[in-house]
Amino acid sequence: MTTPRDDRAGTTIAAASAVSWAPDRIDLFTVDGQALVHRSFVSGTWSEPVSLGGTLVSGPAATAWAVDQLQVFAIFTDGQLWNRYWDGFAWHAWETLGGDLTGQPAASSWSADRIDVYAPGRTGGVWHRWWDGTRWVKWEIL
Repeated sequence: MTTPRDDRAGTTIAAASAVSWAPDRIDLFTVDGQALVHRSFVSGTWSEPVSLGGTLVSGPAATAWAVDQLQVFAIFTDGQLWNRYWDGFAWHAWETLGGDLTGQPAASSWSADRIDVYAPGRTGGVWHRWWDGTRWVKWEIL
């Protein structure tokens, strides 16, 4: 696997994010070139890598909010945070959450109706956005 090059900052990014939503299950996200790659480990066996596309300049940040429900985030070449989610049946297309970001995002969830994501802003500070069960709440600086 190759690592993405962030031409804005002149750095190379190598990162991975893993999450588990059930016993004997791990979902692993890595980067190949600038594309997100997903593999799952189920009952002792790794799946083949699957490209989820994208133009990443950060490593991925993944979280699971329920059984068979995943969300993965990354900063793209436009400096915005983008996300994809797995609904138990299919991956949904990339969608932007906006922002003017750099560095590595982080994600967590403490219920089916709450997903939190954090990322460093290009002008400093850590920015936070969250899903409240019905919508993404606007960015706030912490």
